[in-house]
Amino acid sequence: MISLKQLHYALAIEKTLHFKKAAEACNVSQSALSTAITELEKQLGVAVFERNNKQVLVTNDGQLILNKAKQVKLELDELLHIAQSNKKPFVSPMTIGVIPTIGPYLLPKVLPEVRKQYPNFKLKIIEEQSHVLVEKVRIGEIDAAVLALPYPIEGLMSFDFWHEDFYWVCHKDECPDKVQEISSDELEIDKLMLLKDGHCLKEHALAACSLQNKKQDTDFDSASLHTLIQMVAGKLGTTLVPQMALDQLTYNESEIRAIHLNEPGPHRTIALVIRPNYVRTNELTMLQDIFTEQLTNKCSLA
Repeated sequence: MISLKQLHYALAIEKTLHFKKAAEACNVSQSALSTAITELEKQLGVAVFERNNKQVLVTNDGQLILNKAKQVKLELDELLHIAQSNKKPFVSPMTIGVIPTIGPYLLPKVLPEVRKQYPNFKLKIIEEQSHVLVEKVRIGEIDAAVLALPYPIEGLMSFDFWHEDFYWVCHKDECPDKVQEISSDELEIDKLMLLKDGHCLKEHALAACSLQNKKQDTDFDSASLHTLIQMVAGKLGTTLVPQMALDQLTYNESEIRAIHLNEPGPHRTIALVIRPNYVRTNELTMLQDIFTEQLTNKCSLA
């Protein structure tokens, strides 16, 4: 009979494409792992992997089997969560993914309160791009992901916990005097610096300004909001920053100003994304409430 241990080993090999690394990840000897995989292939009557001294490849039949193994693992994880669902909240570990343009600004604001209310809660955070996190949620590799919406999450559910606008950030010497609001029509697009392609923050900023189809002629391409702020401080251009990040990005920057982008909002929504059959939804709802409360208290811009 095929065992869950064999499927676990096979999925580890698929992830690493290396028997030794997979064995280390599973805390077993390489020989024990190899024996288990050989027995699995014998029971199935097909080769799951092609291997030689240089590489490991997944066969076509093997990929179909591994896809089913992922579903089995996901169902087993859900079964274990159901068994624990009647216990006190947050007694089991949880893994949440967060994108790089949210993590540094959200986590310091909300995690201290989470730890205060649930000191024994073991929460693991991983940082990745949106498309990677969506797939990890979908296959059950992580419990949930914090994403900026709109973003395609077909087949998944979202729990909004924060809505925010963008602010135009400029050097004080290059900002209009006594202006508290600015429209996209008033921005000098040639001086606007945004994150490089692939970041949803850039897409949301362009959408807020109705500039999705306009080409920018800037010579600077950044993967970091901190870098963009330094460029603004050096009078090399302007940028757009979400409300959540303003306090950290402008804390020591007396030379720059932030002006609200006066376009219909909210310009982006921050949400927890989960699978429809996720059994710890009640705990995610509790986190959602904590996140909203802490952001409301700490991101107020009167």
